Amino acid sequence: MSRTKALEKVKLTRFDDLFGSKEAEPAVEAGEVKQIPISELHEFHNHPFQIRSDEELEEMIESVRQHGVLVPGIVRPRKEGGYEIIAGHTRRHVCELLGIDTMPVFVKDLDDDEASLIMVDSNIQRENILPSEKAKAYKIKYDAMKNQGKEGNSLQKMSEESGENYKSIQRYIWLARLNDNLLGMVDKKKLGFIQGVSLSVLSDKEQEMVYDAICRYEKKLSTVQANTIKQLSADGKLDEETLERYLFSVERHSKKKDITLKNERLAEYFEEETTEDEMMDVIFELLEKWKQKRGSEENE
Repeated sequence: MSRTKALEKVKLTRFDDLFGSKEAEPAVEAGEVKQIPISELHEFHNHPFQIRSDEELEEMIESVRQHGVLVPGIVRPRKEGGYEIIAGHTRRHVCELLGIDTMPVFVKDLDDDEASLIMVDSNIQRENILPSEKAKAYKIKYDAMKNQGKEGNSLQKMSEESGENYKSIQRYIWLARLNDNLLGMVDKKKLGFIQGVSLSVLSDKEQEMVYDAICRYEKKLSTVQANTIKQLSADGKLDEETLERYLFSVERHSKKKDITLKNERLAEYFEEETTEDEMMDVIFELLEKWKQKRGSEENE
C-alpha cells in the first residue's frame, strides 16, 4: 500500500491522541489526501500564530526527517490559485527546511468563517502561546461565530470548548484592539495584561502617543495609571501635553519605600491562584482611591 493511500485512512481527531504530540489538530471529516507542492501552499490570511525556533520545532523536524509528515494538513483552494493553509503551517515550514517538495493535505471547500474556526482551534491549545497570538485568535473565532449567526452566548461556547474562563476570553478579545507596538510590549512583559486591556479602548492615535511615552519613561504602567489614561481619553482630555504632565508628575512624586507584606495577611483577601502582580495592582488601586477620598475630605 502506498504512503498516500495509507494516509487516506487516518481519521483526524487530535494530533496528540495519534502520536503523543503537544500540537492539536481539529476533528474534520476524512477525505482524499493529496500531495500538494510546497510552493502552492500559502499562509492563512491574518494568521496570528508565529513559528518559533524552539524545542518543539526541533522535535518535529527530527520526526519529519525520519518518518515524513504523518498527519496531513488542512487546506482550501484559493481564488488566486494554489491553496490556503488552514492547519499545517509549521509542517509546511519544516518541509521547507528539510527540502521536501510536497506535503500531504486534506483539501476542503470551506467558507471564511468555517476556515477561521478550524485554524484557531488547531493552534489555540499550543504551549507557550503569546498573549498577542491568543488575543488575535480569540477575536478571529469570536467574529466567525458571530458571522455564522449561531444562537446562544458565543463567549460561553468558546469558554466551554477551550476550558478557559469566558471573562478571560473577553479580556483577550479586548486586548486584540491594541496596536502591534503595545501588543509587543505585552508579549515582552513591558506592559501588563490588565493595563493593556484598559488601554485597548484608546484610539489609534492615542495608543501610539502612550506607546511613545512609555518608551521614553522606560517604566511599566500600573493599573491605576492605565485606568487614569483611559478615563482621560473617555473625557476627551487625553493629549500629549496632558499625558506628559500626568506621567511626569507620577514619576517626580514617586519615592521608593521597601515594604514587606506577609503572605498570611494577604491570603485573607486574595484567592490562592491570584498572582503577585495582580495583588499589587489591586492594592495600589485601592490606595489611589483612598488618597482621592482623603483629598476630598481635606477640601471640604
